[in-house]
Amino acid sequence: MISIENVSVKKQDKFLLRDIHWCTKKGEQWVLLGANGAGKTTLLQVILGYLWPTSGHVQVLEKVFGEYDLRELRKKIGFVSVQMDVRLEGGETALDLVVSGKTASYRLYDMPTVADRELAAHYLETLSATSIAKKPYHLLSQGERQKVLIARALMADPELLVLDEPCIGLDFPSREQLLDAISTMTETRNRQLIYVTHYPDEITSGFTHVALLKKGVMVAAGEKHGVLTDEVLTTAYEVPVHVEWLDERPVIRMKKK
Repeated sequence: MISIENVSVKKQDKFLLRDIHWCTKKGEQWVLLGANGAGKTTLLQVILGYLWPTSGHVQVLEKVFGEYDLRELRKKIGFVSVQMDVRLEGGETALDLVVSGKTASYRLYDMPTVADRELAAHYLETLSATSIAKKPYHLLSQGERQKVLIARALMADPELLVLDEPCIGLDFPSREQLLDAISTMTETRNRQLIYVTHYPDEITSGFTHVALLKKGVMVAAGEKHGVLTDEVLTTAYEVPVHVEWLDERPVIRMKKK
C-alpha cells in the first residue's frame, strides 16, 4: 500500500525527515505516532504528494512518484484533518456535506441521486451519527463534525484513508465515541487506515501496526505489541514510561523515579 525507501526531507540545512523506511501492506491498519515536532505532518505531505522529498523513493497504492499523475492518485486517498473544518462553515446539512465527498467538492452543485443519499446515510450510520443527518453542519459539536468529515471522505471509496489527529480538541466522552466508530472501521480490511496521533492511548484494538517517529527519524515500525514497549517509548519520548495493555489498547504511564 505504501512503500517509502530512504526518504529524507531537508529545508534550510535542517532535516525534517531523515532516511525514512516504511512499508505497509494490504490488510494492515496503521497508527503514525510521535510527539509534536516528530515529523508526522511532513511524512503525510510526502505520502499525499504535496511535498517532494529531498531524496529517496516513494510508492503509494502501487504508483511510483515521478511516474504517475499525483492528482489522480489523491482521488484514491481519503484525507481528514481538523483544518478542513474552516472550509465547511455554510448552512448545509451533515448529510449533504457527506454526499459532496463523492466529487470532493465543499458544496452540492448537482442534485444527488437517491443512491448517493442512501450511501451517505449508510456511512453516517457506520459512525453512529444517523441522528445528525439533517442538522446544519455549523450547529454540530466538534466530535459530530469529525464524524461528518470521515463519512464524507468515505464517499469516494478510497483505498487509503488518512485521519490526521481526528480527536484533537474533543472532550473525553466525545473522543471515546469517535474512537469506537473508527475502531469499527478498522475491521474493513480492503481499506487501509493511517491514524495520526501523538497520544498512544488512542490506539484502539482494531489497529494492527504502529510507526513511531522522533525528530524526523523512524524509531520503530511494525506490529503494535513490538513497537509499544517500555524501552521503545522511553527512547521516543525521552522520559521513562511503562506500558500496560487493556483490551488490546495500550495504557501508558510515566515511571516514578
